[in-house]
Amino acid sequence: VKQEIARFVKLFLNIDVDPEHCLPTVGSMLGGFACFMTINRMYADREGTLFIDPGFPVQKQQCRVLGQSFMSFDVYNYRGPKLREKLLSYLKTGKVSSILYSNPNNPSWICFTEEELKIVGECANEYDVVVIEDLAYFGMDFRKDYSHPGVPPYQPTVAHYTDQYALLISSSKAFSYAGERIGMLVVSDAVWNKKAPDLKRFYASDQVGMALLFGTIYSLSSGTSHSAQYALAAVLKAVNDGKLNFVNEVREYGEKAIIMKKMFTDNGFQIVYDQDLGQPLADGFYFTVSYPGLSGDQLLREFMYYGISAIALATTGSERTEGLRACTSLIQRAEFPVLEKRLKQFHADHPVA
Repeated sequence: VKQEIARFVKLFLNIDVDPEHCLPTVGSMLGGFACFMTINRMYADREGTLFIDPGFPVQKQQCRVLGQSFMSFDVYNYRGPKLREKLLSYLKTGKVSSILYSNPNNPSWICFTEEELKIVGECANEYDVVVIEDLAYFGMDFRKDYSHPGVPPYQPTVAHYTDQYALLISSSKAFSYAGERIGMLVVSDAVWNKKAPDLKRFYASDQVGMALLFGTIYSLSSGTSHSAQYALAAVLKAVNDGKLNFVNEVREYGEKAIIMKKMFTDNGFQIVYDQDLGQPLADGFYFTVSYPGLSGDQLLREFMYYGISAIALATTGSERTEGLRACTSLIQRAEFPVLEKRLKQFHADHPVA
């Protein structure tokens, strides 16, 4: 499986990583937890992760249970060149040990441009910070076709602009292999081989890769199940060999998002994150909605009475607290008439002035 993970990131990201530095983990969640536990202990005088929000709420929870501090900001108003100044305002404190973001973004579904990834990479190089790039929704910006092995365009990644990175790749989303609890943690050769003497406070080795593998991951889970590893290796081999187009298998999420968004907007709702640097937002796994006159918490509560579930954007670090995140994955097309009926009833019960 390590060989196939290394092949995958070469063919679909166009980066080279030693297969020994490609680790199967108990879901991408454990990969992230292992990164926080190890990378944020590299320097005793630093405090923790800078989250480029909005983001996955549980990742901050992981830092909390580790007793680590973190910083965060909502990126929506700092897109493009403005991102550099905002990043530097935190990095100049000398307290940041890692930067984390998801791309495509959970929950807003914005996607960083090459310019923005270059800014993140350059800032990481300047301040010796490791970028933890969450690629849970790998290849799922359907505005471009990232599905062909070894052929541009490649899934955008900060790894083209810095060698200070760790990549989190989920099998649950892109490969529709949810529930088996297996993900991929890809650590750059530079980070793996890096020496950080302060790691000796917690580990037998001051080499990041050794501390991560034999100190953190061994302690957390002793690896992950062989059956899931064999399955993931087989899926990756089929994808790498061009026999399975994994992106085509998940385009349904984007197609459902188009239909669902229209149901919401036809019934008085607004799309919260509706633009991606002046371009129409991609349609994919998530989208965000609000309703005039209601806060996110109020809307979430009201939705419960109509049998509609979502999460509040406030929990994701978003400044758009009027909004909710909707997910396209679990609802089936056969259930669309039920959703539409409930939204129409909601709109009738909550007339917009």
